[in-house]
Amino acid sequence: MTTQPPPGAAANDPSTTDNAARLESQPATSAARATELSRQQINLRAALRQFPDFPIPGIDFIDILPLFANHNLHLSLIRALELQVLSLSDGLKPDVIVGLDARGFLFGPSLALRLGAGFAPVRKRGKLPGPTEEASFAKEYGQDGFQIQSDAIKKGQSVLVVDDIIATGGSAAAAGKLVEQLGGSLIGYLFILEIDFLKGRDKLQAPVYTLLKDNMAT
Repeated sequence: MTTQPPPGAAANDPSTTDNAARLESQPATSAARATELSRQQINLRAALRQFPDFPIPGIDFIDILPLFANHNLHLSLIRALELQVLSLSDGLKPDVIVGLDARGFLFGPSLALRLGAGFAPVRKRGKLPGPTEEASFAKEYGQDGFQIQSDAIKKGQSVLVVDDIIATGGSAAAAGKLVEQLGGSLIGYLFILEIDFLKGRDKLQAPVYTLLKDNMAT
């Protein structure tokens, strides 16, 4: 004998309720996304630590590692990055996230999972197996090179490059060049922090977005 569930049972099912709550928690409009993003940005900015005179005298170092040490902050960071990406393109998502060696690896894969995108690492010369593409960039004491596996990006795929911070912009520019060498469509760069006075964004040939700006209210 089959017993029919009583009326309203589905509404009392915890799994149904949980799923509905999760759906309701997702912003439905660009305005709602912007409000949530602003709240997340303020909380994340407040969690950063500063170390004066590191790594050399005169440098005020901003430490992002507390954002990863705390589970809730880590979740907030990935959510904020996701909201930032969605706000850039009116909800459209990139096909591939490219993360720079090495701190782009801290959050690039998690962001790619949230966006339903692939992840491709850009590494220093000699660190990747198989066929690769290479692009050079200038450093303080000479040239360095980035590589990406030749099949990491398919022709025509939309690509977002991510890293923890933009300083002089040389390494990010090299990553963008690799995207174009593989036939990808570079839609932009996303960083957690930016050293404004170095004007690194001026070297980049696609839109640049910074999650936590210096002038953000706290």
